[in-house]
Amino acid sequence: MTDQTQQFASDNYSGICPEAWAAMAEANRGHERAYGDDQWTARAADHFRRLFETDCEVFFAFNGTAANSLALASLCQSYHSVICSETAHVETDECGAPEFFSNGSKLLLAKTQDGKLTAEAIREIALKRQDIHYPKPRVVTLTQATEVGTVYRPDEVRAISQVCKELGLNLHMDGARFSNACAFLGCSPAELTWKAGVDVLCFGGTKNGMAVGEAILFFNRDLAEDFDYRCKQAGQLASKMRFLAAPWVGLLQDEAWLHYGKHANACAQLLAELVADVPGVSLMFPVEANGVFLQMSEPALDYLRAKGWRFYTFIGAGGARFMCSWDTEMDRVRELAVDIRAAMGA
Repeated sequence: MTDQTQQFASDNYSGICPEAWAAMAEANRGHERAYGDDQWTARAADHFRRLFETDCEVFFAFNGTAANSLALASLCQSYHSVICSETAHVETDECGAPEFFSNGSKLLLAKTQDGKLTAEAIREIALKRQDIHYPKPRVVTLTQATEVGTVYRPDEVRAISQVCKELGLNLHMDGARFSNACAFLGCSPAELTWKAGVDVLCFGGTKNGMAVGEAILFFNRDLAEDFDYRCKQAGQLASKMRFLAAPWVGLLQDEAWLHYGKHANACAQLLAELVADVPGVSLMFPVEANGVFLQMSEPALDYLRAKGWRFYTFIGAGGARFMCSWDTEMDRVRELAVDIRAAMGA
């Protein structure tokens, strides 16, 4: 196997989808105004407004860490806190960036079932202490799909939103794999966000066929005040913004974003089905998006590594994550399943 062989360690391993590539090539013709004052940025923002059925404020950032961190910083002051899952990406994989960009807002961690926050868990943490010596809860952030591949249903988001409104909390959604969540549920982006009470969404493009780029959508437009200045100060105002925006036009105009989300999910479902009867292999979490989390023996994982497979094992002893991408080939999934079966001696 070469380094270019399709792998399952991360959906970040994949390349650029044809639609995003073609839009970037088209945007590369001639000159355009800089810093977002161009036709591509306007077109991408309008596509988002049509997709979400609302006149939201739209901004673009280079990556998910910046998008999440700047969005959260815009929702709270330094003495506030953000309630999140103990497995949330903002807690485990962003190197303290949310705290850095908010000048110190603390993350308050809630224990979860299958990676999902509940209204009860949020209420418990928000009301745990209300004295001036404790950072005041101000924001709740949800990861959609979660870090363990599960998906919040609209009714779950609504229940969380109701608690947020009751307690005076803003609701942010980290949608690095939002496309996969929509594909799994079969509901509209609007139903899964602002219609369910989400104030701000960070919509991920990198994991769904783009080279770089995330979109920050403020459904509560008042919360977007001066957000453009935050982006500039944080080095997220692209001078040639059209190359961040154009791929979104390619993804959104003919629903490629949803097509690729469905495909990645289908590959994950296929892998889960192919190894369901393998003795000694068990699913750690429901397969709802594009990730499959398997409990296996350490010798089996070593066997797979020796065969050239790449995957992450940051979820505990014997736990492995296999991520499918927009371009994952079904035959490659079958090859992996065969080797998993061989690894367990089945």
